[in-house]
Amino acid sequence: MSAYDELMTFQRQTEALAQVAGRLGWDQETMMPPGAAEQRGEELGAMEEMLHARRTAPEVGQWLAAVEDSTLDAVGRAQMRHIRRNYERAVRVPAALAARIARTTSVAYGKWARARADEDFAAFAPVLSEIVALRREEAAHIAGAGDAYDALLQGYEPGATGAEVASLFDDLRPGLVALRAAVLDRPAPDPVSGSFDPAAQMVLSRRLAEVFGYDFDRGRIDKAVHPFSSGSGADVRITTRTAADDPFNCAYSTIHEVGHACYEQGIDAGYALSPLGQGVSLGVHESQSRIYENQLGRSRAFCHWLYGQMRDAFGDLGVTGEEAFYKAVNRVQRGFIRTEADEVQYNLHIMLRFDLERDMARGKLDVADLEEAWNARFAEDFGYPVDKPSNGVLQDVHWAAGLLGYFPTYALGNVYAGCLYLALQDDVADLDGQLARGDLSGATGWLHANVQRFGGLYEPRAVIEQACGFAPSEAPLLGYLEQKFADLYDL
Repeated sequence: MSAYDELMTFQRQTEALAQVAGRLGWDQETMMPPGAAEQRGEELGAMEEMLHARRTAPEVGQWLAAVEDSTLDAVGRAQMRHIRRNYERAVRVPAALAARIARTTSVAYGKWARARADEDFAAFAPVLSEIVALRREEAAHIAGAGDAYDALLQGYEPGATGAEVASLFDDLRPGLVALRAAVLDRPAPDPVSGSFDPAAQMVLSRRLAEVFGYDFDRGRIDKAVHPFSSGSGADVRITTRTAADDPFNCAYSTIHEVGHACYEQGIDAGYALSPLGQGVSLGVHESQSRIYENQLGRSRAFCHWLYGQMRDAFGDLGVTGEEAFYKAVNRVQRGFIRTEADEVQYNLHIMLRFDLERDMARGKLDVADLEEAWNARFAEDFGYPVDKPSNGVLQDVHWAAGLLGYFPTYALGNVYAGCLYLALQDDVADLDGQLARGDLSGATGWLHANVQRFGGLYEPRAVIEQACGFAPSEAPLLGYLEQKFADLYDL
């Protein structure tokens, strides 16, 4: 075999093992008995040591040096771009450090879940301090003389920098703050009310997943404390959660995770178990989950269809008629939880987390001071105090999982989704008519053809620009939000 063929055979085995490690993580958050946490940490640590050894194996460097990119087609060159970038990143991180991060974050999940249930940040702070220290150490190895936070961010969004993200947020913030103030100054529509059977919510959840194109032959839905999607190719699993007084939590968590899952299921099957066989970045990934959840799932047309589905599932919803239901779905109100936030306020939650984790990564904020910093920033941004840790610093699982640098990708995903929706509306005839019939095939088919099938073939911004025909910016998202909520709130 050629050096390229040998490299790709080796890489396929590495990707397969990474999928096995991912399945261990899925099990940990869904079905693993709580007493297994310490052992699972050892298992995941062992897997990470093996994966790190493969990713940094001398043979990989030799194959990379032997392959002439000019002899490859576009797919081959893209494969090499990913493998080379990942190799150069991995060889800078000591194997023992990579294994320790895996073990520590595995154990931290259970500690976070218990601390969240007990409203006790102090119980979680020691392991979070260890995680932050480990990530700082990792970032120092990767960044060298560069910015530590950029090193972490680029693990999720290749090519992005903290400075660029901060500039984007500076452009987004004034419009969002002004729109939020205007909306909250108007009377809020009535919310849905009642008791919503969790079993019926899960039945509806499955129905919604099918409507949005999720393939249950290659996936499944389970419950988790914090909804997530896991896997790629032929095994892509999602989770959701239920609350007896809030059916939207389950419905829209499901739609959001289906957006992630359909991206992974929609990638060209020929890229399976290769660097191209997964979403190219977390920002592009979030563009799919957010456009499924918001521009499509919270649209007036789709809400009119969903109203009938929810009436069939739950009976009286406490609101009368399709339009009242649409307004309830898009109700802007005071709240603490990022995953439950409306479209107007969601990105403000991300900006808060971005600034805090950037300071932690750079050593400017200690974990001992994190809860106080969170609460002060939240009161400043939202105008009211955090009432308990589970509504504040303990609400998200990301830092427990060691995902420093991840949060900005949510806002990048919203920006990308705004751009994609503008192009989708131009290209899909009678989009609203289809959504009003519960027919998502036109919209999801467009996203599959223009984004999902490419997997990692193109760089993140390039795949969005190619799909839209223009460079991504915050303008389409702000325009969409201002138009939608001006109409909803008669601004």
